[in-house]
Amino acid sequence: MSLFGRERLPSRTPDELRAMRVAGLLVGRTLAMLREEAREGVSTGRLDELAETFIRDHGGIPNFQLVPGYSHTLCTSIGSQIVHGIPGERVLAPGDLLSIDCGAEVQGWNGDAAMTVVVGGDDAGDPAQVRLSEVTRRSLWAGIAALRPGGDLNDVGGAVEDSIVADGRDDGIDYGIVEDYTGHGIGESMHLPPSVCNYRVRGRVARTPVGATLAIEPMVTLGDQANHVLPDDWTVVTSDGLAAAHWEHSVALTEDGVVVLTALDQGHSELVPRGVAVGSLD
Repeated sequence: MSLFGRERLPSRTPDELRAMRVAGLLVGRTLAMLREEAREGVSTGRLDELAETFIRDHGGIPNFQLVPGYSHTLCTSIGSQIVHGIPGERVLAPGDLLSIDCGAEVQGWNGDAAMTVVVGGDDAGDPAQVRLSEVTRRSLWAGIAALRPGGDLNDVGGAVEDSIVADGRDDGIDYGIVEDYTGHGIGESMHLPPSVCNYRVRGRVARTPVGATLAIEPMVTLGDQANHVLPDDWTVVTSDGLAAAHWEHSVALTEDGVVVLTALDQGHSELVPRGVAVGSLD
C-alpha cells in the first residue's frame, strides 16, 4: 500500500516479461490442446492428467498444485459451477458448458488463463449458455483493450462491466457479474496483489505502469451472481442453479503496447481490430 492508499503494481523488466511470456505461452498451448480433448466420454480427471503431462513435458510446473490443499493441474467447472471445480470421474456429455482454468510456472514465472467451451461444439449447447460464454469472452477482451500505461484498474473493471451490461441490454438478459472472485496480479507467484475487479469500484485503485502484469478473468452468470462453496471446500456454484462462464488471460503492458501473455498470437486477432497497439515478446 502506498503512502496515499493506492496499491502499486510492480514494473517488470523486458527480460522478466519475456520469461513470463514463456510461462504464458505454455498455458495457452495447454488450453489449445485441451480444447480438442474436451469431448463426449472424456472425464475431467483425464483432462487434468493430459494437462499435467503436457506442462511437465514442456519444462513447466502445474502451479495450481502449489496452492495449499489443491492437488490438481486444472479447475474444471461445468454448468452452474462458476470456478474451482475439481477434476475427477465426471464424464463429459454433449452440450456441457465447461470452463477450464489452467496455470503453469516456468523458471519461477507464472501464467494463468481460462476458457469456456461447449462439449460437442456450440450447436450441441443451450443457445443461452453459448451466448453467455461469448458475452464473457467479449468482456475479457474489452477489459484487456482498456489497459494503458498510466491508467488504473478501474479502466479495466469499467470496460468489463460496460461490455456485459451492453450485451445484456441487447439480449434482454440481466447477466450477473460475479463479485466475490476477481482477477489478480501475476508474476513470481500466480496470485499477487492487487485484485482486478470486473466492475467499477469506489476509491483509489492501482495504476498500470509499463511493465505491469495482470490476470484479468471475468466470471458471468445467466442469473443472479450470488454463489456459495460446495462441501468440497473448493467448487463455487451459483445459488440459483443457473449457468456460469469464465474466461481469463494473463496480460503485460510493454513500451510498444499490450501483450496477452497466454494468447498464442499475443492478442493480435482481438486487439488490432479494436485499435489497440500490440507489443511483442516472441
